[in-house]
Amino acid sequence: MSEHVFFFFEEFINYLAVERGLSNNTLMAYRRDLARYFSFMNEKKSKDARAVERKDITDFMQDQKGRGLSTTSICRSLSAIKMFHRFLVREGLVKTDPTNLIDMPKLWKRIPDVLNVHEIEAVLGAAKGGHWQAVRDRAILELFYASGMRVSELINLKLGSINLEVGYVRCIGKGRKERIIPVGKRAREALGKYCAAARQKLNKGNVSSDLFLSRLGKKMSRQNAWKIIKHYAREANIKKVIKPHTLRHSFATHLLERGADLRSVQEMLGHSDISTTQIYTHVDKERLKAVHKQFHPRG
Repeated sequence: MSEHVFFFFEEFINYLAVERGLSNNTLMAYRRDLARYFSFMNEKKSKDARAVERKDITDFMQDQKGRGLSTTSICRSLSAIKMFHRFLVREGLVKTDPTNLIDMPKLWKRIPDVLNVHEIEAVLGAAKGGHWQAVRDRAILELFYASGMRVSELINLKLGSINLEVGYVRCIGKGRKERIIPVGKRAREALGKYCAAARQKLNKGNVSSDLFLSRLGKKMSRQNAWKIIKHYAREANIKKVIKPHTLRHSFATHLLERGADLRSVQEMLGHSDISTTQIYTHVDKERLKAVHKQFHPRG
């Protein structure tokens, strides 16, 4: 990366951190994606950020596809590239944005994997017993499915983030935006049981304000939360591919299947753009198509 591009890059990352309030994990992802982009431009095109044209960016996308990157990774890189070039225009460093006419191809928007209600019940039910670990894990799984929170949002919850009496959780999402999410009876019961005994055992006399703790009494990591989801999916004999957002995707899909309006689901998920939420309507459409094919006389 040339010296002047490096300067623009660091200024951009600082802008994302300070003005957009993005998390460290998101900033690291932007760094990785843009490093690949700059490397391509330097090696293949011999261009700096100020001389990039639309074709250069589409060439980069094709190059990444040829290297075997998933469509999700390529779309994420394109999102970072778009934000970077908009930043250059905003700062008066260039006059035009070469990404203006580049859209995210609709065919790249993958329908997320979801569990049906019976599978969800099996996963949640696999965390059973009175041992502190099972009690904690049941509370985590119940809250994941009850709220649709991201993994990073759940592990950053504090004791004061939940109100079991009224039935809501307050979380800080992307861009440090706060939102209030209702929480149902079963999740409240699981959380109450965890806070009453298991958490006190894990806290080991410390004064941690973090809601979910590891066996060492420290704040739970993203990796540990992800391992919990995978572990109980295996215990429930789920054959589908399980990912960190599987419970989040299932939460949104089940709400829409039962008639929830899109705007409410958008608000609960913390999506800034409703088009992101609309992908879950495609999941529901696939279910309806399957029903139609099974029961319609000419299906």
